[in-house]
Amino acid sequence: MEQSKLINTLSSGFWFRFFLLKSLPAAFFSGLRVQSLSTSSAVVRIRYSWFSKNPFRSIYFAVLGMAAEMSTGILALVHTQHRRPRISMLVLSMQASFHKKAVGKIRFECHDGDKILQAIEEAVSSKNGITCTTLSKGYDEEDRCVAEFTIIWTFKETSK
Repeated sequence: MEQSKLINTLSSGFWFRFFLLKSLPAAFFSGLRVQSLSTSSAVVRIRYSWFSKNPFRSIYFAVLGMAAEMSTGILALVHTQHRRPRISMLVLSMQASFHKKAVGKIRFECHDGDKILQAIEEAVSSKNGITCTTLSKGYDEEDRCVAEFTIIWTFKETSK
């Protein structure tokens, strides 16, 4: 029940923008948006704009990284938000490959929600920190892959 409420809230344009403004102002000003969200997958979009551009007339790589991280992190948030005891989550590392110039609207897709949940469950049962490798792929408006990000998350049960 709590997960579906959180998914609905984060899928709402107004509440998601409020969340970004409060918690991630750089993502707010860059224009990140949730296109779709479930417990198993997330799609986050970003578009080329004055705030997201680089001098080469494409989306700045850090903005692409922010969108990719959001597509994986929002899935982790869905699975950790209302858990007791709490679960800490942290990006351990990130690797990126860029294939094409990112212009126009770019959507980042992550389909690792079940994998993230499994890592969280393992962290709870083992009482140890567990890593989870996630993949987020960015596609342009013609469905060409412009970038791939491998993001390694750590999850650990915390007493706070």
